[in-house]
Amino acid sequence: MKYSAELVQTMRDALEAVMAKVPRDQVVFGLKAAVAEYILITAAHGQTSYDGLVASASDQVQTIISMLT
Repeated sequence: MKYSAELVQTMRDALEAVMAKVPRDQVVFGLKAAVAEYILITAAHGQTSYDGLVASASDQVQTIISMLT
């Protein structure tokens, strides 16, 4: 799938916003990559707004952390 430069930037901004909310003691190896993948999948399914991407990915952070530990 090809994304516009604007959407790519929105996804990057959403990733940084989500990661900024994760307490340092919960950051595990691979977390940022897994969150980025989740954001890409979410965007591919039509959720392309910054707020929507941040909310959706934020809701999944604990699940992702559990899978990685």
